[in-house]
Amino acid sequence: MRVGRLVLAGLTLCAVGSAAAAGVALRPTGPAEPVPSPEADAGPAAPGDLLHNFYFVRAQYTDRGLYPNWKDWKTDFPKADVQFLTVFTRLADVDAFEEGLPIRLDDPELRRFPYLYAVEVGQMKLTDTEVEGLRSYLLAGGLLVVDDFWGTDEWRTFESQMRRVLPERRLVDVPLDHALFHAYYDIDEIVQVPNSGQAAGGGQTWESDGVVPAVRGIFGEDGRLMVVANWNTDLGDAWEWAESPHYPLKYSTYAIRMGVNTIVYALSH
Repeated sequence: MRVGRLVLAGLTLCAVGSAAAAGVALRPTGPAEPVPSPEADAGPAAPGDLLHNFYFVRAQYTDRGLYPNWKDWKTDFPKADVQFLTVFTRLADVDAFEEGLPIRLDDPELRRFPYLYAVEVGQMKLTDTEVEGLRSYLLAGGLLVVDDFWGTDEWRTFESQMRRVLPERRLVDVPLDHALFHAYYDIDEIVQVPNSGQAAGGGQTWESDGVVPAVRGIFGEDGRLMVVANWNTDLGDAWEWAESPHYPLKYSTYAIRMGVNTIVYALSH
């Protein structure tokens, strides 16, 4: 069974300027339907009967356990997901659930959704069942988009995990003329998005030795992107703090555009 997909015939993105996209008033974050608790190690997957056409699915994964009382997959959750979706639903004529939906990588329900977002992937330590679940998802047509990991050490960790998932494939740079960067917005520069403290302070934008941002990917045999890795950048923080008058518009604009492009790419390829 291939992953579920939203028919794009009815998807139209409104002509809203990037400044407006980053500065819309945000609605309350209360759930519109039951979702897994962010405090739970593993919550239920999706509702039995899907009530919306698009769900922003966040990967629940096993990490290295460096912080026993914290799970790395939760970083910026739920606020970043909610605020991004608030903007996305104002830009797109798509019936999207307004909350992020955490799902375990080894849950067969994952294959109902074409889009999967994961953060802090430099801390991944996947179980064998998670490896098999993610591999099955990607080969069935799903797109994994990762974000908020920095420097050489975290790259090596993430790359080693992806070699377990797709040993026959390698992460390579995605060229700026690829469809990913033109799925809706034309993006001609990879911007380094710093964490909120650095962004508001206006100083150094990188962490660890992650000075140069990159967008890398894993391509399937058919040329489809299966994995998009936003490395040395933090799109989620830009989503989370987009409404703050102290957060620079150039970062939230880029982060929202990349988020929209990855979703449109996932739904149309």
